[in-house]
Parts: sequence; structure tokens; C-alpha cells
Amino acid sequence: MAGTDERTLHCSFCGRPEQEVAKIIAGPGVYICNVCVALCQQILDGHARGPEPEPAPEGASRQARLRVWDDLGADELLKLLPRMSTASDQVEGGLHECVARLRELGVTWSRIGEALGITRQSAWGRFSGED
Repeated sequence: MAGTDERTLHCSFCGRPEQEVAKIIAGPGVYICNVCVALCQQILDGHARGPEPEPAPEGASRQARLRVWDDLGADELLKLLPRMSTASDQVEGGLHECVARLRELGVTWSRIGEALGITRQSAWGRFSGED
């Protein structure tokens, strides 16, 4: 991760480093802190309702409906950018660790590529560490 300590985990939702929260829960390459879990629980319980979202246009993809940045201005987006980059770096790092473990277990590049929907050559090029 550029400019950050690679050993420090960050919440994938709010970007807080693990030193600023009581607990951080790991998922497959993503993390969530106790603060975000508490907020999620409030939302699920109906205590922290935001405005009801506009219905998606007919035929809109799920991804298009989930784009939180559509209503944000330039300053808000610039503030969000480093948090998104940190989350992306953590996911990419987890992916590399998973592939490294698969290779230790003797899994072929063909199987790894197939699981990722890419060719074995692409998998090798992305994850082998060789040029």
C-alpha cells in the first residue's frame, strides 16, 4: 500500500486503522471495524434510517444502483479516494496471499486461472512475481 504501513489493517468501510478501533473483523480480503458494525446494526434495527433511496430505473444494473459517488461532489470524492485505494490494496494483498497458499498446496496455474475466470498465463503473470 503506497504511503501506508502494510501491516496495519484498515476498515474497508470507514478507512479507520485498526489502532483507532476496539475490534476489527476480517473477511476474505476485507475488514470491518466495531464502529461500522454498530452503525450497520442500528440501520438493520431501523434506528438510523437515512432517506429512502430513489427507485432504480427499469433495467438498471445492481452495480449502477450501488454507486455511492453519483451524488457526491469533487471534494467529497477526493476525500473518499484514499479510503477506496486502501481497501483495494488490502483486497489485492489478500488475493496474492491466497494464490501463494494455493501454490504451496500444489494447485496449478490452470486451476487458479479457471477459478478467477482468466487464462493460466494471465494468472501466472499477475501472481507469480516473475517477469
